[in-house]
Amino acid sequence: MDKIKRIHFVGIGGISMSGIAEMLAHKGYQVSGSDLKDSHLLDKLREKGVKIYIGHDKDNVQDADLLVISSAIPETNPELKDARDRGLPVLKRAEMLAEIMKGMRGIAIAGTHGKSSTTAMTAALLLEGKKDPTIMLGGELDLIDGNVYLGQGEFLLTEADESDGSLLYYNPEIVAITNLELDHLDYYGSESKLLGTFEEFLQKIPQKGKIILNAEDEKLMGLISEADSRLLTYGIEKGTIQAKETKLYPFGSIFSLTKEGEMIDTINLQVPGRHNILNSLAAIAIALETGVKPEDIKRGIEKYTGIKRRFEKKGLLGDILVIDDYAHHPTEIAATIKSARNTGYERVIAVFQPHRYTRTRDFMQEFIHCFEGVDHLIITEIYSAGEKALPGIDGKRLSEEIARKNSFPVDFIAEKEDVVDYLTRIVRSKDLVITMGAGDVYEIGNLFLEKMKKKAKEMA
Repeated sequence: MDKIKRIHFVGIGGISMSGIAEMLAHKGYQVSGSDLKDSHLLDKLREKGVKIYIGHDKDNVQDADLLVISSAIPETNPELKDARDRGLPVLKRAEMLAEIMKGMRGIAIAGTHGKSSTTAMTAALLLEGKKDPTIMLGGELDLIDGNVYLGQGEFLLTEADESDGSLLYYNPEIVAITNLELDHLDYYGSESKLLGTFEEFLQKIPQKGKIILNAEDEKLMGLISEADSRLLTYGIEKGTIQAKETKLYPFGSIFSLTKEGEMIDTINLQVPGRHNILNSLAAIAIALETGVKPEDIKRGIEKYTGIKRRFEKKGLLGDILVIDDYAHHPTEIAATIKSARNTGYERVIAVFQPHRYTRTRDFMQEFIHCFEGVDHLIITEIYSAGEKALPGIDGKRLSEEIARKNSFPVDFIAEKEDVVDYLTRIVRSKDLVITMGAGDVYEIGNLFLEKMKKKAKEMA
């Protein structure tokens, strides 16, 4: 990196790509990037002096010394093709972040579910403990006013994405893995390859480092000897660090935090669900390992109110609540619906946008059974995330399969605007409307709130 001055990002609008670009701009590099559509993240980068192009064109790359690409960029992309033709070095997103991590004490959070929430909770604890880490999030956290924070401390905190095996580029000192479940079959093809990738990742952790694992996940615990000196476990039912006497509430929980059976403190968590208790335990374990005091942990975790798109309250219209969540895997959907059901609202109306044709195909049977607890389900068309359509795999088929095996009403409505119109007709007092998916389904909640507010004004 010593001779590199100008760095160009292809797909700069992604949550992680934009954060890395901001880090490099802060370090003094001349940064530019392109994306297919504009966003508030790109506006933020423009304010930092980053040159932004909307659309991909080989002319965008002319002055670059190095190209950084997201995993969604195909080899046919004109900017990538031009860089290859000219012999420019090309790094994947994770490779670039691994370069930044060199010379710092890396903390990486991995796992199938809960990476962003756990990383954000850890960020809150390290900041409260005056560790002032550099932070790279896969979501937006109000506490740091975005997805990246450029601290002056020795730690770099980031998520480690397993979707394409890129977590193997990292060499962290501390790693926490939240859980392990089969996903991204388009890349892994089998559970054995997924497990092998995580096993290889754990082998990269130095002897002086720490491996923090969810003790309730048997597959995860099978990757390492319980006698390994690097191992630290957590859980509600088992583990060195435990949450005991847990009490779940509509939008949070209270539990007794213990380590090796010794009481540390009572924790008042401001985000709902058993899964978030587990996420908080992983964050607390990291904080303890980095020397954060118990009193700072208690304050930090109680200040944490969530990140965008994780059971995020979008608005309240009288006694109708609108929530948005990133849940896109069957296990995540089931946990999110359980939290929604626990809020006490009379009906839960769920809008689900399937994410990727391959995931919809690979988990069709699991999707059929994961919506238990909803009173009404609306399925939109699949968000492709750049994938080509697969024959016989679409939102309509998924809705029909779910309807065949469940008693609650299921509707297929392809377009977002039509979903909004339908919601305004069926919603009633004491309903909770929740949008779920990893695409742009959150726009439905925004549009629904706008339309309902406009309707209320007209009726006033």
